[in-house]
Parts: sequence; structure tokens; C-alpha cells
Amino acid sequence: MYYDLNVPWTADAAEVQRKLSFLAELGYSVVALNHSLSGKLPADITCPIPSPLPISPPATLRILRRLTLTLTDPSQNHRLKALSDPTSNYDLLALRPTDEKTLAQACQSQDCDLISLDLTRRYPFHFKHKTFISALDRGVRIELTYGPALTAPDPAARRNLIMNASAIIRVTRGRGLVFSSEAATALAARGPADVINLAVVWGLTRERGAEAVGSEARAVVVAAAFKRTSYRGVVDVVYGGEKPAKDEPKAPPPPKGKRKAEEPVGAPAQVSKREQKRRAQAARREGGGADGEASTLNTTTVAVGTPKP
Repeated sequence: MYYDLNVPWTADAAEVQRKLSFLAELGYSVVALNHSLSGKLPADITCPIPSPLPISPPATLRILRRLTLTLTDPSQNHRLKALSDPTSNYDLLALRPTDEKTLAQACQSQDCDLISLDLTRRYPFHFKHKTFISALDRGVRIELTYGPALTAPDPAARRNLIMNASAIIRVTRGRGLVFSSEAATALAARGPADVINLAVVWGLTRERGAEAVGSEARAVVVAAAFKRTSYRGVVDVVYGGEKPAKDEPKAPPPPKGKRKAEEPVGAPAQVSKREQKRRAQAARREGGGADGEASTLNTTTVAVGTPKP
């Protein structure tokens, strides 16, 4: 299964339909529609992505809802845990740092599922191995997006994409990376094989590139769902069905020991040889009176009629 966890949501239903249909043809199975916010979180966070969608997505696609929050001030976003609540309308939460301070805070302490960087811009600081490793140790993945650079009219955006992607791959050593399209239009999306080839060009191995659009992205979705449906990541409450109104009587346990062969219905009961012998002796005793008298008379007559020598 291939994942694209960053497809921008727009109010144009026809454009969203084209992007979802094209991604399904490219071979993706899970797509996350992304809603972006910048600045401080509002008091009432409402998801603009309706449920169900006003369009008819392909039957092979699983649709998720994602929020990407741009971090500009570390002291403004202290309500991020509310977005991880089971009542939240979002399935994924991603943070987009804008400077070195917000990047360090997002990697070290912020509660999120993804850290997504804008690779089309040039950052005035160097990416550090220690900063990204702290995020990977907490189970947070790093997202690399290629779509904005492919459609940007400025060639500097593509140069920055290659430079930033190569630097992140180098400091993370290819671990915990997720590739997404962030395609504003259907033309900016690429198939999984093309994304893997881009990863190889940027310095990632082909196996790691396949994980970035497969198993690593799946781990993000599973961890986010488990975080929202379980208690402290340990106890998961599932629906076990309704309890029956009345308990049915349990069948008696089978008898221990050697089981006897079942006899066909209507067949005569089998009698052991000992029982047959006992019944024969009883029959002889019952009929022995008449037979015994007859044998005695015959014996006496023969004895009287026989002359003595």
C-alpha cells in the first residue's frame, strides 16, 4: 500500500475530485486531505473538510483529514494536545516550523504526528542531527514534500528542494522519512516509483525510499489512530457486541474415559457373551423340571427290564 499524506484541500470540488482520481490511478491507497493554519490556534477549531465528502472519491482510496499548523512563535501554541483528542475532527496533526527555535521545539516537545518543512525556501541555519533524532526517538516522522517545487515558476525553488532534502537525508541518515506530494493540482502528483527515484537522486537508498511512501507513512497513520482511540497508548477500547438477553443453558460436558460407539436408531441392544451365558443357564433351570422327570423315567425302565447276569 502506498500513502500520500499531504493533498491540499480546496473548496473547488472538481479539482479535489481530479486529484483523488489521479492519485488512485497512480497506485495510492491512502490519501490525507490537508487543511493549513498559520499563527495562533483559534478558540474554536472547526475542520472545513466535510464528512462525508461532497464528491465521490474512488472506492479504492481511504480518505483521512489532516491539519498542518505553521509555527511562528513557540509560546503561542500550547493547545496542541486538544487536537489529539478523540473528539477532534482531524486524523493527523503536522507542524511546519519556520525558524531554528520552532524547529527545535517541535522536534523535542510538541505533540504531533509529522514535522513538515517547506523545502522550497532557503533556511538561514544548518540542520542538526541531534534536533531531528529527538523527534525520531519520540516516534515523530519527518515529511518531505516535492509538489510545490515542481510547479513553482522560480527555478530557485527546485534548487532549494534538492539542497534541503539532501541535507535532511544526511542528518537523519535516511531514518523516519515520509514523502508526500502537497500537490496543488493533479499535474504536481507523481507515482510511487517516480518518488522513489527522486529519493535515490537526493541520496536515499531505494529500500528507504520505498519505506518513505509505504511502511513509514503507514506507521504515522496507525500511531495517530492508536493515540486517539486508546488510553495512554496501552488500553484500547473496542466494541465487543451486545450482551444476550438470557444466557442459554450450557451443554453438559462429554463423559470422561473411552467413548462408546453410537448405535443406530431402532437397532436391538447388544448383549455381551457373559449375559448370553447367564440367560441360557436361567432358561435351562426354568425348563429343567419337566425334562428331568422324563429322563429319570426312561432311565428306570431301562434298568428294570435288563436281566442280571
